[in-house]
Amino acid sequence: MKIAILGGDGFIGWPTALHLSHLGHEIHIIDNLSRRWIDTELGVQSLTPMDSIQERCRVWHELTGRRLNFHLLDLSSEYERLKTWMGDHAPDAVIHFAEQRAAPYSMKSDRHKVYTVNNNIIATHNLLAALVETGIDAHLVHLGTMGVYGYSSVGAAIPEGYLTVELDKLDGGRATQEILYPTKPGSVYHMTKSLDQILFQFYAQNDGLRITDLHQGIVWGTHTDQTRRHDQLINRFDYDGDYGTVLNRFLIQAAIGHPLTVHGTGGQTRAFIHIQDSVRCIELALADAPKAGDRVRIFNQMTETHRVRDLAELVAMMTGAEVAYLPNPRKEAAENDLVVRNEQFLELGLDPITLQEGLLDEVVDVAKKFAYRVDRSRVPAVSAWTKDLSQKVEHDPEGRAIRSVS
Repeated sequence: MKIAILGGDGFIGWPTALHLSHLGHEIHIIDNLSRRWIDTELGVQSLTPMDSIQERCRVWHELTGRRLNFHLLDLSSEYERLKTWMGDHAPDAVIHFAEQRAAPYSMKSDRHKVYTVNNNIIATHNLLAALVETGIDAHLVHLGTMGVYGYSSVGAAIPEGYLTVELDKLDGGRATQEILYPTKPGSVYHMTKSLDQILFQFYAQNDGLRITDLHQGIVWGTHTDQTRRHDQLINRFDYDGDYGTVLNRFLIQAAIGHPLTVHGTGGQTRAFIHIQDSVRCIELALADAPKAGDRVRIFNQMTETHRVRDLAELVAMMTGAEVAYLPNPRKEAAENDLVVRNEQFLELGLDPITLQEGLLDEVVDVAKKFAYRVDRSRVPAVSAWTKDLSQKVEHDPEGRAIRSVS
């Protein structure tokens, strides 16, 4: 297939581009490189040294003979260019990663909230409008998040997207209806993914667009089979308090002798998936496309759930690291359960990679190799969900700041 990967320079987009190119697909990466600009804004860099997207594509071609075609384009502000590109290239599938993906970043300030909404929602709608206007029958695969569901539990497993409900009819009888599972977003970022769902529902029913929405858990791990093939193909790896995912952050903290920072009680249960499984799920979703007129197909893209404090204790046991319990900058329940259904990917043939000590060691080894690139001051999570919570955030968990002598 000819596949457009929007946001193909990113944390999930890049290994997906390599994986699908390896399978023989014609890959076109569309990206505005905004994630690299955010690194500059935050004064932080990927733990792993990243070449330019052009150099990465060159190395892949030199190594494999396959081309990754890169197109610099901003989905949220260049609608006409996007529509023209779609019309000229007519991809068979479009994979949409092109959204600001970090909950903490989306909550840093009012400016970051506005940016996240404008970037994510407008990009998604521009894409949908362009697909309709050009008449391209492309399968749209969108990377969403488990966070649209919220993390509270009512003692029942979260289904894959849809919930069957019963309603009282005016004549006294009962009616059954299937609805989107009610959303309970925990941040502005998660809210944009919830709004994406409504856009998808409309365009699927109104215009017959074929759409798959993947509600993904937290990604951990460093390598995929393709990124291992050359040092310059290595994926980005975030450790900072805004973009670093919780398990990867624990492993990096352990590698550099930093306390494992657990916020609140650590009783928050999260869904997880290894990065190799993430790209494999994209492949499986592409091969099982809905037909025109079908409802939006929704998968829960996760393989296991864990409490944050249990992960911290596991990493501490492996590495000898200390665990530091800090005030929680997020507005969320101190403790929650999370039971999630994910049968669809298992039925399609996914053989999940679960937490294995060898793979955890791999992350620690990568972190030790590039520890010289870590700015310890960027490790704490300091973006607060409310002004009240911002007063309680711990900015210096190691006690390294200069203090006055009384």
